[in-house]
Amino acid sequence: MKAATSYGKLYLIPTTLGEMNPEDVLPQTIKRSIDFIDHYIVENEKTARRFIKSVYPEKKQPELKISVLNKHTEISEHHAFIQPLLEGQHIGLMSEAGCPGVADPGAAIVKLAHEKGIQVVPLVGPSSILLAIMASGMNGQSFAFNGYLPIDKSEKKQALKNFEKLSSDKNQSQLFIETPYRNNKLFDDLLQTLQPGTHLCIACDITLPTEFIKTRTVNEWKKNKADLHNRPCIFIIHKMN
Repeated sequence: MKAATSYGKLYLIPTTLGEMNPEDVLPQTIKRSIDFIDHYIVENEKTARRFIKSVYPEKKQPELKISVLNKHTEISEHHAFIQPLLEGQHIGLMSEAGCPGVADPGAAIVKLAHEKGIQVVPLVGPSSILLAIMASGMNGQSFAFNGYLPIDKSEKKQALKNFEKLSSDKNQSQLFIETPYRNNKLFDDLLQTLQPGTHLCIACDITLPTEFIKTRTVNEWKKNKADLHNRPCIFIIHKMN
């Protein structure tokens, strides 16, 4: 087996959470990494190239070798994606927004890299999940990210009740997300399903000029509804004892 020291490294490269100046939220280590990395694994090639250009305009786009990893990618393709690493070349893994590997298909590539003895290098950048819990005033000592809720209304209602109970029983804040165009519907479901005193944080457009982060009880939200349509949001609920 080839010595691990001759392998390339897998760099986890965070991106911005929306259309904004990368210098406002990303450290210089991101630019320095893009300087020497020519191989990338990304969710969308077009947006990845645009991001790379915004961070490092001098980077020659024709020299970039990009593999696309999304929900349509077959697991059998993963080994081909990391082949450059085994040949001693570095690869940058990028999400569509925020940190790769967190609520992101890139986790499968990171797992494979560990199995092959490849060094994984996480770089600093914005995570909507962490920024939301930081700003929520809820339990940053114990929280859980639950991804997407069920689409079926009765299943969604039951999931919300379960998370509400879990937050109370374990004193654990519960985070989840929704497809942006369904945000307002989920907001209505939350107000209809959760108990009046349960705390609900809505954190949307994080780090953007339109950033909106508020924590209120469900009863207070009913009096002060917000329009969340097509705005990336993190929802957090916590029923206090």
